[in-house]
Amino acid sequence: MIRTPLRPLARVLQARARGENPDGIERENLRLRAEHARDTARERAEVRLLVAALLFLGGFVLIGAQMALLAATDPIPPRSAQSDGIAADRAEIVDRRGRVLATNLVTHSLYAETRHMVDPVRAAHALAAIFPDIDGDRLERQFTDPDRRFVWVRGRLSPEQRQAVHDIGEPGLMFGPRDMRLYPNGTLAAHVLGGTRYGAQGVRAAEIVGVAGAELFFDERLRDPARRDMPLELSLDLTVQAVMTDVLGSGMRMLSARGASAVLMEANTGEIVSLVSLPDFDPNHRPPPATEGDPADSVLFNRAVQGYYELGSVLKVFTVAQALEEGVVTPDTKLDTRSPMQVGRFRISDFRSRGPEQSVSDVLAFSSNVGTARLARDLGPEAQQDFLRKLGFLDSVEVELAEAARARPLLPDRWGDLSAMTISYGHGLSTSPLHLAVGYAALVNGGRLVAPTLERRRGAVPSERVISETTSRQMRQMLHDVVQRGTASFARIPGYPVGGKTGSADKPKRSGGGYYDGKVLATFAAAFPIHDPRYVLVVTLDEPVDTTGPEPRRTAGWTAVPVSGEIIRRIAPLLGLAPESDVAIAQGLGAGLPASE
Repeated sequence: MIRTPLRPLARVLQARARGENPDGIERENLRLRAEHARDTARERAEVRLLVAALLFLGGFVLIGAQMALLAATDPIPPRSAQSDGIAADRAEIVDRRGRVLATNLVTHSLYAETRHMVDPVRAAHALAAIFPDIDGDRLERQFTDPDRRFVWVRGRLSPEQRQAVHDIGEPGLMFGPRDMRLYPNGTLAAHVLGGTRYGAQGVRAAEIVGVAGAELFFDERLRDPARRDMPLELSLDLTVQAVMTDVLGSGMRMLSARGASAVLMEANTGEIVSLVSLPDFDPNHRPPPATEGDPADSVLFNRAVQGYYELGSVLKVFTVAQALEEGVVTPDTKLDTRSPMQVGRFRISDFRSRGPEQSVSDVLAFSSNVGTARLARDLGPEAQQDFLRKLGFLDSVEVELAEAARARPLLPDRWGDLSAMTISYGHGLSTSPLHLAVGYAALVNGGRLVAPTLERRRGAVPSERVISETTSRQMRQMLHDVVQRGTASFARIPGYPVGGKTGSADKPKRSGGGYYDGKVLATFAAAFPIHDPRYVLVVTLDEPVDTTGPEPRRTAGWTAVPVSGEIIRRIAPLLGLAPESDVAIAQGLGAGLPASE
């Protein structure tokens, strides 16, 4: 850069020649130099401001473009907090009143980093003392193996076990946080909940997956991060479930039964208020599946859903309802009930004969095999199949339990006249107690089929009509007669009118055909209050025997009915049902309903 002198000699000499003061030349040059420096600085500042403005504008354009792009794309559900890439979240399960059935509890896992261990031999045997199922010698070999840096010791610890491990004082023993599934009510509703196990596992987290029951059926919904804080609400009532389990368990022990089940369902909505299968298990410590013997003998077997049995005379109501619906008979129609009834080379007999002729109501009240067999013969096997199919007896029951879809009814190979007659009184067709509850609900609720569910619905769902309201009213009256003057007298409960039907079915042999002597499956299917049915109850006992009398008694009237009566007596107040007078009950049963649909 060439600088201009402040006092150029030529101009100074010229100024002196003209008699001017040469200092003015210097002052003028200083002013010009200052103005030039100011202009240069202003230009540089203007450039800097322009660059900054362009940068800010570019930033705003980028942010705006990103916002527009996000607004134009589909929303992405939030992801749960993960550890080791494992989603450990699982929603709670609650009953219809919001009480917890299944939840998560923070616990710890145990692993070893051998490179940090001070005394691996002592640590191995100390752990074997805390956990009896651990082989101390094997663990010692793992800890001292120079090629191993990591050893997985335990997937889940109790607080007491964690403290005991901590007291060992071994720095190479590490704890990893993780969730565990907790069932605070123990065995209560075990067959409904099912259970869980760990899936993918890491040091700091483990995936909880369902293995059975509702935990498996709703597994995807329970693991959905978007619904982690939304509990799954079941239709069960925890208090009613506890009472039914207690009464059913007491009855099972008193009657020396091999097993038992009970289903309580709302007649108008299909919501299952309680489902019990005994013997049961603790889902906190779910046992492994049985590898030997009959799977039905396992505590994991759900007798109410997986158990398909010949249920006996409880099926007679469907033969009667079909005959009434088709106009073949009325409740007062007399039937030939002379016993035995000869069908080819087979004979059909009644347990106790009550004369050569009975009304349809009496056939049901006193459980005549011959009477229902004659009705089935008149109706025909094809019509019987169609009617039972409409009620769902010929297909797997659809309910929110993983086990339900794997069990199917056992149907006769050839459904002819003889099969139709035996099926009419409960032999030759194997179905489940839950199927039976659905069928009875349709008979008493006005004739509409309901879909059983374990999810809280809060209201009836539109459903198919299978019988008329008139037939339903007639069935309610006849079921009430069974309790008042027939085979289910032990179900009479003051203030709570019950209607139902007993069933005592000989158990078929597992091989070779035929039936066992002295082995009975006793069932009582009931509805209450029968003049305005709200609930359906099905109780089944496997090989019960009442020994209070001079001779052993195995029929449902002496076994399943008393247990059912005690269940209804104890749960009716819990369900909000107030006792009613005999006059109100009689008026309810006698009230006419419109004949038109």
